Amino acid sequence: MATEARREPLIGIRGFRPDALTIVGLVLVLALLAWLAVNLVKTPWDFLEITLIGVTVGAIYALVALGYTLVYGILELINFAHGDVFMLGAMMAATLTVSTFALHDNEAASNWIPVVLLTLVIGMAFCGLLNATIERIAYRPLRGAPRLAPLITAIGMSFILQNVGLAWKGANYVPVPNILPRGNIFKLEDADYQWNKLIVLIVTIPVLVGLVFLVQRTRQGKAMRATAQDSDAAAMMGINVNRTISFTFLIAGALAGAAGLLYALYVTNVRYDQGFQLGLIAFTSAVLGGIGNLPGAVLGALLIGLIQAYNEGLNWHAPGSDWTQSIVFSILILILVFRPEGLLGERTPEGG
Repeated sequence: MATEARREPLIGIRGFRPDALTIVGLVLVLALLAWLAVNLVKTPWDFLEITLIGVTVGAIYALVALGYTLVYGILELINFAHGDVFMLGAMMAATLTVSTFALHDNEAASNWIPVVLLTLVIGMAFCGLLNATIERIAYRPLRGAPRLAPLITAIGMSFILQNVGLAWKGANYVPVPNILPRGNIFKLEDADYQWNKLIVLIVTIPVLVGLVFLVQRTRQGKAMRATAQDSDAAAMMGINVNRTISFTFLIAGALAGAAGLLYALYVTNVRYDQGFQLGLIAFTSAVLGGIGNLPGAVLGALLIGLIQAYNEGLNWHAPGSDWTQSIVFSILILILVFRPEGLLGERTPEGG
């Protein structure tokens, strides 16, 4: 028995044989890192600027990805309508800045802070209430149904919200006034960093910190975690499960509203179908980091933002070609096939 116990680790080490797919994956990762290192050495300042752009875009993706991971963590539902809630939040930002505040490009250079804060509050409230209403009308009646039913309903809600955006603003891009300051914060050789990018991070980081505090430290956050772990046991302990789930959808929608505002002000245009496209990218971010895991969603979003920035900014393909969506969705397929729990998620057995 003692001899066998001593031999077992040796057998485990000697018996380890990485399969062909693992080797191929490691080779691809090493090739990617080598390619990034070459670009860093050749054009360090361009590489720095592209990296900062990737972090900025990834921060917007993180807000949307957190909405996916919150809802999935508590209901195990992929809310495909979430991206379209984000789109309507961006359109609300466009409406407020153009119609309500009657702003034009560079007109709010001196008073952009109250405009952004007020628009942020209104957009988060609008999208939060919209998302909670969707849960109450479309998802709650199907809570005991097979998983396919709410999934199909989520896809249907996505098309409904897309058509709402189409009827509201039409099929063309909706311009958003360029009200954020665009002066350089710093300039190092050929690399510069503008205020509009930093403002995205200034708004995003407190929202992310507030969400973590809400989930980890507050009574409502404890109710959310208890419901996510076992809704029946949570109900037996006196937690109002329906209210907790509605609150989760409210918070997820508010995050989408914040992302919609930042996206609209950063990109300065929005269209009715952008929610579907960006929603899938944010969903990929959540899956990459580990859907249901808040830090994983942020990590996945930052990685996807960097991948997009490096693909579109570094010189490795013909000008004008765009492989970003193909690369992102290839990552989604590979993660679902080889590591469905994501980078920070834990593998759990399927319930019987």
